[in-house]
Amino acid sequence: MLKAVIFDMDGVIIDSEPLHHYAYHKMFSDVGANVSSELYESYTGQSTLNVCKQVKDHFNLDETPEVLVALKRKHYEYIFENDKDFDLIDGVLDLIKNYHANGLTLVLASSASMPSIERIFKRFDLNQYFKAKLSGADLKASKPHPEIFVKAAEASGFKASECMVIEDSTNGIKAANDAHIFCVGFDSIHSKNQDYTNANLKIEDFKTITFDKITTHF
Repeated sequence: MLKAVIFDMDGVIIDSEPLHHYAYHKMFSDVGANVSSELYESYTGQSTLNVCKQVKDHFNLDETPEVLVALKRKHYEYIFENDKDFDLIDGVLDLIKNYHANGLTLVLASSASMPSIERIFKRFDLNQYFKAKLSGADLKASKPHPEIFVKAAEASGFKASECMVIEDSTNGIKAANDAHIFCVGFDSIHSKNQDYTNANLKIEDFKTITFDKITTHF
């Protein structure tokens, strides 16, 4: 029986990719790293620190990963505060409310930093629906490692078999698979070049996984 739902944030709750794209590429420009679109897409779903470690190594940069993280976050915070059109992904708030009203426990498991998570949750008043929030930036391993989803299931208070993950990235789906949690792959207009082959269920609209529909899979 389904008792808990674990949400990714970027690409599922919010479409922050344009903001991250802007922030990352401003940072890349700051340090002279010519990151190709293919290389950038390979970073999808990973924590900022992990991405910055890879960029430093790939381009043999003098700056530490921590300096790169600080640069990227400075640019992100600027655009976040100044983009008035930034909003939740269509239909996700209705889905969150639907699950919450039907007694499911909700947990957030995002590669974003906790300050970024708190900023989103405050802006859109989401704390009332979620039991716990986990940041991959606080963990030893980044997606596709399953650590964040293992800990998210523990935070829910239920077994992995009683949980479900909603993810939009190849790395996130692999992490959910390796945590042995049923994974819904959300293939939206915001997703680019991600592989949903290993998702237990692939969707394009949140209306297809409302409580009454998704519980038939458990």
